[in-house]
Amino acid sequence: MKIKVEREKIVKALKEVEGLEVAVENVDDAKEALDLILKKSQLFKGAEGKKVKDIIVTATQEYKTSAVEYNLVFTLEFVFASGVFTDTKIALIKEVQDFFGKY
Repeated sequence: MKIKVEREKIVKALKEVEGLEVAVENVDDAKEALDLILKKSQLFKGAEGKKVKDIIVTATQEYKTSAVEYNLVFTLEFVFASGVFTDTKIALIKEVQDFFGKY
C-alpha cells in the first residue's frame, strides 16, 4: 500500500517534531527525514507499529502550472510483515496520512 506526501509536509513535520529545518531534495533526504520523524513522533509505537517492516520512498515531480514550477512528491510504500490483516494495514497508513495532513 502506498501514499503520497509532499516535500513541504515532510519538512514541516520534521521541524515540528525534531526542531530541524532541512532541505529535502531527493529520496535519500526524504527517507532520512522520515526515519527521524518516526523515531520522535508517536507514529508506529507499540505492537501494531512493529508490523511495518520497511517504508520504501520514491519521488515524482508534479507540474501544476508550467514545466518550470513543480512540486516534489514522495510516494511512501509500506512493507508489512506477513500475516498482517488489511484492517491493520489501513489503520497504520491512515495514522501516517493524518499525521502529515496536519502540516
